[in-house]
Amino acid sequence: MFKKSPVNKRHFNLIFPNIFGFKGGIQVYSTFLLQALQDIYPEAHYDVFLKYDKHNLGQQQNLQFLTSTRFHYFGDLPRLLQTILFATKIIILAILQRPTIVISTHVNYATACYVLKLLTGIPYWVVAHGLEVWDLENKPTKLALQKADKIISVSNYTRQRLLEYQNIDSEKIVLLPNTFDANQFKINPKPPYLLKRYNLTDEQPVILTVTRMGRMAKYKGYDQILHALLKVRLHIPNVHFILAGKGDDLPRINALVTSLNLQDCVTIAGFVPDEELCAYYNLCDVFALPSKGEGFGIVYLEALACGKPVLAGNQDGSIDPLAEGKLGCLVNPDNVEEIANNLIQILQGDCSNPVVYQPEYLQQKTIEAFDFSRFRASLAKLVDGH
Repeated sequence: MFKKSPVNKRHFNLIFPNIFGFKGGIQVYSTFLLQALQDIYPEAHYDVFLKYDKHNLGQQQNLQFLTSTRFHYFGDLPRLLQTILFATKIIILAILQRPTIVISTHVNYATACYVLKLLTGIPYWVVAHGLEVWDLENKPTKLALQKADKIISVSNYTRQRLLEYQNIDSEKIVLLPNTFDANQFKINPKPPYLLKRYNLTDEQPVILTVTRMGRMAKYKGYDQILHALLKVRLHIPNVHFILAGKGDDLPRINALVTSLNLQDCVTIAGFVPDEELCAYYNLCDVFALPSKGEGFGIVYLEALACGKPVLAGNQDGSIDPLAEGKLGCLVNPDNVEEIANNLIQILQGDCSNPVVYQPEYLQQKTIEAFDFSRFRASLAKLVDGH
């Protein structure tokens, strides 16, 4: 295990939206952040504030944390009371305990951190992901972000957006990209049980998207893939598209599939549990998520680690996991024609970037740049130098 010697027994106060009740990019990042800190500083004290998680949810998960970790849950409270008590407990506990540092993985909690710093001088860091900081308008939140001791950006793209629009000292913004557990994602043949489940043949070309499908998440680009399928089918008649994930946009998506008459070549797979994710990536011939609102996109790392060609948008943080296009195919996420043409080329073996057909290379480069061990080592340098 990767360990540092304790320096004056560090105390971390960590502020997360949630990590047990919902799994999105911020939640996954928060979980890895906590695990990495506990690997590095096993002797430290940890207080973790979870705004939306409810009591006892943590016991239902497979997540392993130090037994001394104190979780503070606020998900059982009515919304207004939740917000008030969440901020109040963060401030009062910190005044009493004087943690070494406070780290918030969402900008919305930076205001409480700023108030705490004004009262006590305790430093705080804020993690900047994507949409939530790109066009930040709320003045108190903006001020709290600007006053943070460090801003951890998950991608070069988000770092550039912050420098362009938020008037923040460039020295404060450090890069700590998203990570993934490389042990969970392997290059394997198409799994027979999934071929059987979806009535597919081994040779059948499969496009896969794994994403949240919320009404506020249309920027993810699944609509564009559905429209692009109309052209893809003309060239590859037996193509099949699997759209995996959950969210409140599902009724509209189902209606769109019907209106485009794509029912026979589209499967809405619903939520995929972690233990099946690798199998789904191995089922596909191309992973496609032409989003325009990703801060980074952990799913790209997972697909690349399974050696799959990846198609992503060229106007957001997706460019980081794809190494500015060196490891995949970047397209204009608003251009259905371009999406369709590139999907056809990838599936027919004609992609202009031959690297997408080198699974071991894709896996190796992704692990080298983004494996959890690298994330942990980078985090250790940041904390030691704070």
